[in-house]
Amino acid sequence: MMQLQDQTAVITGASSGIGRAIALTFAAQGAQLVLHARANQVGLEETAQLAREYGVECHCLLADLSCAEQRDQFSQSVFDLGVVNIWVNNAGADILTGTNTELSFSQKLETLWNMDVLGTIELCRLISAPMSETGKRVNATILNMGWDQAEVGQSGDSGQLFGPTKAAVMAYSKSLARSLAPHVRVNCLAPGWIQTAWGEVAPEDWAQRAQSEALMQRWGTPEDVANAALYAVAPTSSFITGQIISVNGGLNHEQINSSSS
Repeated sequence: MMQLQDQTAVITGASSGIGRAIALTFAAQGAQLVLHARANQVGLEETAQLAREYGVECHCLLADLSCAEQRDQFSQSVFDLGVVNIWVNNAGADILTGTNTELSFSQKLETLWNMDVLGTIELCRLISAPMSETGKRVNATILNMGWDQAEVGQSGDSGQLFGPTKAAVMAYSKSLARSLAPHVRVNCLAPGWIQTAWGEVAPEDWAQRAQSEALMQRWGTPEDVANAALYAVAPTSSFITGQIISVNGGLNHEQINSSSS
């Protein structure tokens, strides 16, 4: 039997990368999908079309989740479609590619804070009540996205940007798990070096670093993260909540220490 049969899953940031991989992994396991993107409608429709090949139903919604009004409208539109069992807050601000790379440190921090932190927290608060009602009857779970090095730290601007923002999401997820127990399970994935759009064009020294800082000696893939997401949200994981699940090939602390010394 498929692990997500009779489940409906919402996946934000599903137009490419990790979000698309999660959507397709869930579809392959029988989940009906509500897919979100901020503005990339073409990419979102491509994800939906690929997911529909598994015979599941897909709805596509656009919203800027850093905007309070659009968060409200988005959450209302989702629950107007029916019961939600699984909510994956994968959407995050991209400061590593595109025009956002030209922003100042302060502007990048504000962009990340408004989307990754405030967007995630406020969206979780909007969905908590209806998800709790669902959880009184059937599987209900929320999955957020952190970062594996938020707890140990990373030097440089990237560490100072992603460290505090993703640590905030991870800490909030633990508190939310306590608040919504026992009806809604809340967990958080903490991916490491995943070869998404930035990884595909990363300089050679960064590519070497990504591989050396994992015990498995390779980049992670969006599918690696998607498989961990499947484990976290599946009804069979009903005793797993309040956890930060690293998806990093085994963080190589010895390599980090030697490279920073």
